[in-house]
Amino acid sequence: MSDWNLTVSGVNVDQKRIGILSATLAYVLWGFLPLYWQLLEGIPAWEVLAHRILWSAVLLGVLIGFLNGYRHFFLEFLSLARDRRKAIGVFAAGVAVSVNWGVYIWAVTNAHIVEASLGYYINPLLSILLGMIFLQERFSRLQWLAIAFAFSGVAYMTLNFGSIPWIALSLAFSFGAYGLFKKVSHLGPVVGLTLETLLVLPIAGIYLFWLHQSGAGSFSAGRPGLLLIGGGLATIIPLLLFALATKRIPLSMIGFLQYCAPTIKLLIGVFWFKEAFTPTHAITFALIWIGLILYTATQIREAKRPTPLPNPT
Repeated sequence: MSDWNLTVSGVNVDQKRIGILSATLAYVLWGFLPLYWQLLEGIPAWEVLAHRILWSAVLLGVLIGFLNGYRHFFLEFLSLARDRRKAIGVFAAGVAVSVNWGVYIWAVTNAHIVEASLGYYINPLLSILLGMIFLQERFSRLQWLAIAFAFSGVAYMTLNFGSIPWIALSLAFSFGAYGLFKKVSHLGPVVGLTLETLLVLPIAGIYLFWLHQSGAGSFSAGRPGLLLIGGGLATIIPLLLFALATKRIPLSMIGFLQYCAPTIKLLIGVFWFKEAFTPTHAITFALIWIGLILYTATQIREAKRPTPLPNPT
């Protein structure tokens, strides 16, 4: 097998496995993040977000030095100045993920974890739609059936929500846009994430400076300060895994794997934080996982299908 470049749907098999593993680990970590952000309850969400950006930038700067050296990164940074469209795309990715972070932190610290999980159930459908519109990704009939089940579950939950779920919609659209920008940016995972963070760092820095000058900041040398710094590490690990995944597997597959994260969030919200779990949630959960099982079955079938060897002529 090593003598041939075995591919499945145009994606190298080994790279596809790395992509699936990276995406799965990223979503599991994201699923458990509410437990971490809850430790920062009492600190304003936008201050937590600003610190999250700051310390992510610091940690990524150290990581860049270990992996590629700063010369390569500096050349990539200069390339943004020569490519306006690329620069706008990277900045837009940074803004999109920052909005996602801020809304999510606010939701967790204000007892809206269940609604946040709804947003991340909607997001994979949006990722699939973006993959179809912008990246020309296509699906088999069984995959379309899987999508139909997932859409039915999300639609049922949305219609029975009782009011406009602005938290869910904000999270879905911001992260869906981020995934698309990552897919088309053509940057390495570490370099891309660092550039995204640096481009929004001035906004976070100005806000933190204003908080410090006004005496309203929450950062201190004790436990709150350590938790705010740790938020940078909790941020970059799953994002790096996500960046690795977007380069190796289709956006549509990333969308379905993402159901791991909202499922964990939903379970944490219900069983740990005792938020309400209604029959609507139960029906939605069942429909979405039927879709996920169907879609996974098609991926396993494709992976086992023999690939014709290339013509030696």
